[in-house]
Amino acid sequence: MSDTILHARGLSRTYLTPRTRGFGRAERTAGLLDVDVSVRAGSAVGIIGESGSGKSTLVRLLLGLDAPTAGTVEVEGRAVDAGGSARSLHWLRRATGIVLQDPYASLDPRMSVGRIVGEPLWALGIEGDRRARVREVLEQVGLDADVAERFPHEFSGGQRQRIALARAIVHRPRILVGDEPLSALDVTVRAQILRLIAQLRAEEHMTLVLVSHDIGVVQNVCDQVVVMKDGRVVEQGPTEKVLLQPQAAYTRRLLASVPTLPA
Repeated sequence: MSDTILHARGLSRTYLTPRTRGFGRAERTAGLLDVDVSVRAGSAVGIIGESGSGKSTLVRLLLGLDAPTAGTVEVEGRAVDAGGSARSLHWLRRATGIVLQDPYASLDPRMSVGRIVGEPLWALGIEGDRRARVREVLEQVGLDADVAERFPHEFSGGQRQRIALARAIVHRPRILVGDEPLSALDVTVRAQILRLIAQLRAEEHMTLVLVSHDIGVVQNVCDQVVVMKDGRVVEQGPTEKVLLQPQAAYTRRLLASVPTLPA
């Protein structure tokens, strides 16, 4: 386990459901049930499953954005306490970066690109020439440094996702998390962003955790895969083994549902 950078044990998350009657008891529904996941340092792990399978809930718990009902999360051997103060999780924010699904909703339209990208540096108290680092990372994701003075509405969807990616890596995290980072983009732009993520991961020696509906993307990018259904992990292991020789009936059904073109 010495090379494990992220480890979840017995992770569960339940939620109260709205009352259906005025004096009825609020019931609980399970978003995640007894999940164990380990991520090796330097690996790329894909999390796949249908909508509502618990993928995003798992990511939120791994990143300390929500607290589990049961179970534990460790990052680099340190326990994640999502119930603590924001300052107590600064170490976790420095170790992780996240790119969300919708580049339109994830960027504050009132902030310049430079402020958006540089925000983690200021928020986490990272020393050094912050403006120079912002310019550097903008160029790293394929944008001109002078875009720092412009605003999100001036860019296309693919460019906005590059900005979001720059923000995610500006503080040099050791773990990059993508929660459906390609699904809001058209096919051509998706391929560009995918290549960029792979390139940045190699350059920065980052571990990648990628949530995706696109099994083809996971197959091409990830060396490990986790298959989820109804809040549980039904199968996990090396990508080639899981996707080419699936053991779980649900995994076989999921793969069979992928549309293919005739030869």
